[in-house]
Amino acid sequence: MRAVVRRGKTLVVDDMAVPTPATGQVLVKTLACGICGSDLHALHHAEALADMARRSGGGGDVMDPSKDIVFGHEFCAEILEHGIGNTKTLKAGTRVVSVPVLLGPTGAESVGYSNRIPGGFAENMLLSEAMLLEVPNGLSSTAAALTEPLAVGLHAVNLANLETAGVAVVIGCGPVGLAVIAALKARGFGPVLAADFSPKRRASAEAIGADIVIDPAVTSPYSRWSDFGVPANAGERGMVAMMGGVPKNAVIFECVGVPGMVQKLIEGAPNSAQIIIVGVCMETDRFEPALAIVKHLDLRFAFAYTPDEYAQCLHYLAEGAVNADHFITGTVDLAGTAGAFETLAKPDAHIKIIVEPGR
Repeated sequence: MRAVVRRGKTLVVDDMAVPTPATGQVLVKTLACGICGSDLHALHHAEALADMARRSGGGGDVMDPSKDIVFGHEFCAEILEHGIGNTKTLKAGTRVVSVPVLLGPTGAESVGYSNRIPGGFAENMLLSEAMLLEVPNGLSSTAAALTEPLAVGLHAVNLANLETAGVAVVIGCGPVGLAVIAALKARGFGPVLAADFSPKRRASAEAIGADIVIDPAVTSPYSRWSDFGVPANAGERGMVAMMGGVPKNAVIFECVGVPGMVQKLIEGAPNSAQIIIVGVCMETDRFEPALAIVKHLDLRFAFAYTPDEYAQCLHYLAEGAVNADHFITGTVDLAGTAGAFETLAKPDAHIKIIVEPGR
């Protein structure tokens, strides 16, 4: 089979053996696979990701950046063959998505970040039968491939205390920020204020459902708390409480992932705000804990999602609560994948490019 292989710090299309499914596994044909920001980072900084995996104590084998890796964890696929002894609840020919984890005799393997099994930038993959979800009729394979990145956004939203929130502010409208906006609107929350320097990303945020979209180069996203009934400081909160009211809070989602962003949010957030860190900053950063303490801020860090959140996002896509057309801005075949990685490094060029290995 053909696959896009990370070899050194380059991507090459090469032939490799078709994997054989063990008991509890299925062989699938990859129909569509999204390029994730973590894939872009891993191409040049896989060593840092491997080191972080070891230091986090997540368990299991860590990928070796000196060996071949086939990326791709945002996928939709078609079942080709079952391992011996499988229940075969879903028959060959069924289109499926799955949490990108392969269960095997030695434990769990991360699909897309493994030296032993290929990810979705290959014509074939192995998936765990127990983790498969059938793609509902009518949902395209490219749209179904958005299930995984949307689940990242939904998990971040589920960490937030929206019941007392007067506004949600999303800083950064790349794929992660857009997934957060989509999840907020799918849950029926508003108003949602979205901020990004890129006109293309601001337009996407508006199309997905953000109620207010601003260019932070023109307007500060931290200057309008009173417009949403959110007290800006402890004194204002005290006045609301003295008058018998219940102060509203702000929920801020950091979806940029560059050094200095956490400090900016701490400085700009109103008293008692909740800050959800979703953007993945791989560099050492600094912020002032004392300022966060005095402002009584709640900082939470979001990573990945639960299987239930993953399934919920497939439902959102199938029912039209999230429109995939506002995310997908291009498709390529395996030969075009390396070029797509270069294109996605430019924030105004694309939002999400889908690789279709069968093209």
